[in-house]
Amino acid sequence: MQQNGSSGSSGSDGCSRERHQALSCSPLPAATTRVRRFMQERRTLPLPRVMVVFSAAGDTEKPGDAMSSSDSAEDDFRKPASPAPSLTLSKPLRSELSTQEQEFPEVISLNVGGTYFTTRLSTLRRYEDTMLAAMFSGRHYIPRDAEGRFFIDRDGAYFGDILNFLREGELPHRERVRAVHREAQYYSIGPLLDSLEDTQPLTGEKVRQAFLDLLPYYKDNLERIVEIAKLRAMQKKARFAKLKICVYKEEMPITPYERPLFNSLRFERSDSEAKLFEHHCEVDVSFGPWEAVADVYDLLHCIVSDLAERGITAEQQCIGVCDKHLINHYYCKRPIYEFKITWW
Repeated sequence: MQQNGSSGSSGSDGCSRERHQALSCSPLPAATTRVRRFMQERRTLPLPRVMVVFSAAGDTEKPGDAMSSSDSAEDDFRKPASPAPSLTLSKPLRSELSTQEQEFPEVISLNVGGTYFTTRLSTLRRYEDTMLAAMFSGRHYIPRDAEGRFFIDRDGAYFGDILNFLREGELPHRERVRAVHREAQYYSIGPLLDSLEDTQPLTGEKVRQAFLDLLPYYKDNLERIVEIAKLRAMQKKARFAKLKICVYKEEMPITPYERPLFNSLRFERSDSEAKLFEHHCEVDVSFGPWEAVADVYDLLHCIVSDLAERGITAEQQCIGVCDKHLINHYYCKRPIYEFKITWW
């Protein structure tokens, strides 16, 4: 009995030892300790960053690339976002658009400064070296109005004369020649410019300008007449102003009635003698001398007509001569004219 009791107690002790050994050999306590240490360290560590990477459609990630993508995730997160690619037209599409811009209908509708015209494309392209031919060559963009007409930002009052010349070579009436000539210069229509310059009044203008070229100070003196007349009218609060203008053709101190006594238009003098006759008449503006067939009255006509071209009404009359004593029996006989400039 005692043996059985001792054997029983020894058997229970053996079981307890085996259970203790089993517990001591079990990995649970060690794992619990590691978990606790990990939780304590996690509280001090920063939270991990989470990044979502979108891949293009059709691009599948291979299993072997998982680690490489995760390694480069942080580098990709730090890189600035690349700009979105711009939408550009491919070369075939650009060439197609340019081909469409070069196409024009056979009949062209135009809007020239609010005036409508209709003509053929061949009419506008009649002369290659013109502005109209370049505009409708397809190399340039031409805007359209709300109705689809090609728009030209120019006064259309004389564009019909331009088309008539391009159609059948017709020239405008004389009173429209100057204005059409300006339009032909704008559109660079050389044949029309040549034709207009061979007709009146442009032909006469050529001859007149050749005469005025002998007086290089002509335009400056014309401006002085306008400025002096304006200043005097404003000072006196008057409707008109008067100026004294000397117009002489020769340097000779003689009157036109004495001119036939000499064989030449000018005196033959030495330089020293010529200085004795140099003087300035007491006038506002002086014109002369010049060597040409055109005389004083021709120049007076030019002055009056050029002032009228600027909208200024001018009247002139001779009021005498300078009559200043020069040397010996010579006196200045330059004619003096009074110009009356009316402002309103």
